[in-house]
Amino acid sequence: MAITAFVTGGTGFVGANLVRELLEQGYAVKALARPNSNLNNLRGLDLEIVTGDLNSPDLDQMIAGSQVLFHVAARYSLWHKDRDALYQSNVLGTRNILAAAKRAKIERTVYTSSVAAIGVAKNGKIADETHQSPVENLIGDYKKSKFYGEQAAVEAAKSGQDIVIVNPSTPIGPMDIKPTPTGEIILRFLNRQMPAYVDTGLNFIDVRDVAKGHILALEKGKTGQRYILGNENLSLKAFLDRLSAITGLAAPQNTVPLWLPLTVAAIDEYILARFGKTPSVAVDGVKMSAQKMYYNPSKAVQELGLPQSSLNVAIADAVNWFQKNSI
Repeated sequence: MAITAFVTGGTGFVGANLVRELLEQGYAVKALARPNSNLNNLRGLDLEIVTGDLNSPDLDQMIAGSQVLFHVAARYSLWHKDRDALYQSNVLGTRNILAAAKRAKIERTVYTSSVAAIGVAKNGKIADETHQSPVENLIGDYKKSKFYGEQAAVEAAKSGQDIVIVNPSTPIGPMDIKPTPTGEIILRFLNRQMPAYVDTGLNFIDVRDVAKGHILALEKGKTGQRYILGNENLSLKAFLDRLSAITGLAAPQNTVPLWLPLTVAAIDEYILARFGKTPSVAVDGVKMSAQKMYYNPSKAVQELGLPQSSLNVAIADAVNWFQKNSI
């Protein structure tokens, strides 16, 4: 009999790639989806879609019959207006699903946290799993909500649940349906809407390696521990140069001083939004770009066997997917 995996967030970027990898490896899959979810990422796949959300009162009944849980679902937003929704989903929703998993006698859970919960090392240093920025130093409610969500998983593990934590960095690849902030960078680049860039840096990884990393964490991870799922640390300029080499489009050559997008974002979010204008740049997003968000994935590589696939292939596949899907 195949092991049945219950997956939350399966309609999203990481979740859809995880579902495909699970099916490829012979797992049976149940995917939780809200009634109004966009199911395009799951169309044509041999899986069971369970309609509900992280606040459904019968969540344990939905999970029942599964052996393992991948809790990938999370709300992502950098807008201050979404603060309450972030904590409702990322913290309370995590507590709800873990409690339901306990009642449903799930054997092992992989909880998808984020490097956002870890924070950033000082002076441009590279952070690993041992680093933890004080929660008050995490920029914005998204990062704070992911920190508190991860703490809920840690506490559940301490109380006896078998839970492994993974912290993806910045995934790149196909099925970035919403898209993510990095997907938006690729789209703006493709649409020639990026005349300049901010001097920042990120850790990037092929989203399919992130999916494999989840399953490796299920198979080999240690209960209560976190594993950074990442690959290459690149400046945004280096990332844009790779996009240029892959697409043949010119990369922007000029940097933008941080005060300029910060001013635009503040006017957008705090002033014009009150008059009905949809803000285009989040203040917290600009503040984050002041830090180089570099991480060391060695623990996941050595203990789990996390793949380190070519980032150039991931970028090319992301470009092709966006072009075919007209996101």
